[in-house]
Amino acid sequence: MPSTPPAARRSDSTRAAIVAAARERFAADGYERATIRAIAKDARIDPSMVMRYYGSKEGLFEAAMTVDLRLPDLTRTPREDIGRVLVTHFIDIWDEGDVLTALLRAGITNTAGAERTQAIFRQQLLPVALSVCPDPAAAPARAGLCASQILGMALTRYVLRFPPAVELTREEIADWLGPTVQRYLTAEQP
Repeated sequence: MPSTPPAARRSDSTRAAIVAAARERFAADGYERATIRAIAKDARIDPSMVMRYYGSKEGLFEAAMTVDLRLPDLTRTPREDIGRVLVTHFIDIWDEGDVLTALLRAGITNTAGAERTQAIFRQQLLPVALSVCPDPAAAPARAGLCASQILGMALTRYVLRFPPAVELTREEIADWLGPTVQRYLTAEQP
């Protein structure tokens, strides 16, 4: 079995360090305030290496903000549990790491961040809505309403850190938010 050349291993580890540092910096500072210099310092490399691998702050942002929401297959979930399962899934993802927080912060202050967030939800949440809603023509509106609730909770809990939102357990969030998301996805259209 051929082994990976040492230079390739160093390159992979350098890229991984840059992306990890970028995610943390974008999450902490937002897109506008995060700098290549600060990200390079966090990754313990020269700023020229960031530019070598990613070309620009925009290129680095795109690489760092690649997100797979790993959404569950809701077609096998009992219809009455869909909202709760989806909300719990999102809370688990938000609690796991900083990438979605970074994406949310950037989406608020930067056009590229907003477009990246829109693309992720369009590519990943819209198909879920299509798979469970009773009227496929309304799936985009239903997915948008779900996103408004999930992103609103994320904004207040992970970015603005409103004490009441931060203090809620994941079960309490699912209890409060699950029925709303459920209604958006499965109720008859008003």
